[in-house]
Amino acid sequence: MSDATLPRPDWRNSLAAIWREQRVWIASALILLALAIFDPAQARSSALFAGGALLNTAPYLILSIAIAAWAGATGADNLIARAFTGAPLLMIGLAALAGGISPFCSCGVIPLIAALLAMGVPLSAVMAFWLASPIMDPSMFVLTAGVLDLEFAIAKTLTAIGLGIFGGVVVHVLAGNGALADPLREGIGNGGCGGAKIRAPKPVVWRFWAETDRRAKFGKTAISTTMFLAKWLTLAFVLESLMLAWIPAETVTAALGGNGLWPIVTATLVGVPAYLNGYAALPLVGGLMEQGMAPGAGMAFLVAGGVTSIPAAMAVWALAKPQVFALYIGLSLSGAFAAGLLFQLWVTMA
Repeated sequence: MSDATLPRPDWRNSLAAIWREQRVWIASALILLALAIFDPAQARSSALFAGGALLNTAPYLILSIAIAAWAGATGADNLIARAFTGAPLLMIGLAALAGGISPFCSCGVIPLIAALLAMGVPLSAVMAFWLASPIMDPSMFVLTAGVLDLEFAIAKTLTAIGLGIFGGVVVHVLAGNGALADPLREGIGNGGCGGAKIRAPKPVVWRFWAETDRRAKFGKTAISTTMFLAKWLTLAFVLESLMLAWIPAETVTAALGGNGLWPIVTATLVGVPAYLNGYAALPLVGGLMEQGMAPGAGMAFLVAGGVTSIPAAMAVWALAKPQVFALYIGLSLSGAFAAGLLFQLWVTMA
């Protein structure tokens, strides 16, 4: 008599598959669970903070998701890709300018970045936009001018554009030597190619809703992008809430005080783990400068912290391969130090 018993499923493979597919959600849940056990008040505070942050960024996220889904459904992504071909240095400059003045936060720009890379837009132009975008936007400019001063706000805007151009040029040189091919992680977009190849253009159908396949593609892209953003941003905002709760402002103050070159170096490095958020950091820096901190150190802290803040850095980590993430961090730190040094020289000479 033959054994008709079905083979038992390998529970270890099942758990591994669940972890592989849902590890970001699991990480967020485990953090909140641990907080609920050991610090219920902080668990409630972190959950409310994450929910509020997601709600505040929702308008930008919805617009970004809609643009990404619309581009894919209509075929307009091919036109966008073609627009980024030709003069690479011009595209780098335009991308840095757009990033420096655009209203998109580092979270809202994620689906656009993924879509651009997947279309084959050169990584150099995308990196220029990516670096410039978290540093400045219109509302941040107004707030910076009010909390600090107009000179600082203008200098920070120029820094955003300059850092974008600097990063874009560096990536352009590296890509010209054959590096940084296929910058996207597996499963993000269609693999991208950093400009090494541009897909053959296809006809654009602006009224995509008239075709069943294109409507389905719009919906599929919108849903997948929304889920991708939701899991990463939830984790990012939970971690950010813990930074706000557990890193005292006095600690940052003690590390960033003083004048000279060393405070600029310290501010650049401290800005990575200790940055609160773009709006909360401004009064902190203003108070430090009133206590004698060098303006250059304040600039370095705001730039380094803005580009490498948890939401911005996790966006890069989620989308790009490790070598692209490492390059992003390296460009951020070197650019922030240079910006702080140049601004300090400007203030000294003025």
